[in-house]
Amino acid sequence: MKKNLTIPAMVVALSSSLVAQAETQSSEQLKAEAKTVIQTLGKNLMGELKSAAQEGGLPAAIQVCNTKALPMTDDVSGMKGWQISRTSLRLRNPQNAPDAWERQVLEQFAVQAEQGADLKKLAYAEVITGDNGDKKMRLMKAIPVAEQCLACHGSNLKPEVGERLQVLYPHDNATGFKAGDLRGAFSLEKQL
Repeated sequence: MKKNLTIPAMVVALSSSLVAQAETQSSEQLKAEAKTVIQTLGKNLMGELKSAAQEGGLPAAIQVCNTKALPMTDDVSGMKGWQISRTSLRLRNPQNAPDAWERQVLEQFAVQAEQGADLKKLAYAEVITGDNGDKKMRLMKAIPVAEQCLACHGSNLKPEVGERLQVLYPHDNATGFKAGDLRGAFSLEKQL
């Protein structure tokens, strides 16, 4: 039995299709924007850390994390209207604690990491509708532990590194990692 669509029904079906297509296109554009924001923050942070480490050793780089990482993150947040942060299940700085949504995504990332996922490519994005009907794109991108990260996040820390971490981050839970472990994630949010 053939189904005959009336003109209004065809318009609704076509409109729904076009809206879905536009949302997909918009979603891809947002993901591309987010990638640019992440790259900018990562490049800025790594540049500051390397410069500080070359000038004053690892304790100086730790000081940069303590005093400059959050302001640098805030500076990058204005790019194209994105709010960006870094978070983890194993925190160094309690100001980076995950909210409920971030915690759930981080836990999913941890499972995927245990199953061998490529952390350099691991990301998750979702459009969330708030109680008042406002929508926002939320996106998280995994941060894998690189070899150079082990000097401050590994198991065999130099005494001066351990001492500086203890002074600046007395409740530090961000050591004991191996290269390739899941360190945490960049977390981005944008009002739609």
